[in-house]
Amino acid sequence: MSTQEPEDDRAEPVATRIELSFPADIGKHGRKRISSEYYKTYLKKVHDSAAVGDEWDEFTDVGCCGSQMDVPLVVEGVEGGARIDSDTEIEYTEREACGVNPGWSVQHDEPEALDD
Repeated sequence: MSTQEPEDDRAEPVATRIELSFPADIGKHGRKRISSEYYKTYLKKVHDSAAVGDEWDEFTDVGCCGSQMDVPLVVEGVEGGARIDSDTEIEYTEREACGVNPGWSVQHDEPEALDD
């Protein structure tokens, strides 16, 4: 998660793009949630930097009932520097299933590709 950085560390170049992978067993609803602009904005606020291989244990709500879905994200690629800011582009790719809990089962269905 995010940590406060000293001002002199702000000289680190900004990542122009990061690629995150998500497990294949996230259903259509979960994919829609993580691909939304509000979720990408959230990720950019809680992570100061990214390096290939970093694992981010995140979550997202599944709509109603106060339920949530755990989303293990892995940094697969970084372009530019390591520092993340509001202009950093976030893209996703799918990796193998890992038995993720999809949250509320009514909203869990067959995986579908993300629409960027």
